[in-house]
Amino acid sequence: MNRVPGEAENAHSSSVESCPSLRDIHSINPAQLMARIESYEGREKKGISDVRRTFCLFVTFDLLFITLLWIIELNVKGGIETALKKEVLQYDYSSSYFDIFLLAVFRFKVLILAYAMCRLRHWWAIAFTTAVTSAFLLAKVIISQLFSQGAFGYVLPIISFILAWIETWFLDFKVLPQEAEEENRFLIAQDASERAALLHPGVLSDGQFYSPPESVAGSDEDSEEKQDSEKPVV
Repeated sequence: MNRVPGEAENAHSSSVESCPSLRDIHSINPAQLMARIESYEGREKKGISDVRRTFCLFVTFDLLFITLLWIIELNVKGGIETALKKEVLQYDYSSSYFDIFLLAVFRFKVLILAYAMCRLRHWWAIAFTTAVTSAFLLAKVIISQLFSQGAFGYVLPIISFILAWIETWFLDFKVLPQEAEEENRFLIAQDASERAALLHPGVLSDGQFYSPPESVAGSDEDSEEKQDSEKPVV
């Protein structure tokens, strides 16, 4: 006979436990939600996220580092002017490092244009630059005679190859996932603020808090006392 009330209590408790989101919405602080939304909007106004700025700095470092190594290689060959004439004006694919420098310039222009100026949120630009870099360096190492020119025959191609793949890893595993996560948090906070605005339409003003007059509140008791006093004493 006691099974029916027990089952009713279990059903009631399960229905209460199945609605935790409503309790969570009631516990939302609208001020905190508005502060979060304003912080996300401030990041959007900056135009570029911190992690994307770090990526652009690394792309700039790639260009400057390859340029520095190329200048050092020109000095080792007996002077910048003489080596420039030999590597640029008398360019030879099998012995010149000028094309590796141009490859770094190509990566810099494409990546800065795509991810800093156009603020692209896709991996196709970095995939294109990395594929071109890898194919060109592999062909140059196989066909050319760089290994017979000393240490720079190893250093420049290897470092250029490594930097290109570090840029790919950083964009694919750091920049794009973090920006997507921040955007999802912004959408969730905005949705929660709209729900909180529906549940908490606004703060009541002082004029909305009132109490009935004291005379009205005590009128029933006063009338009863008067009726008792007016009754004749037997």
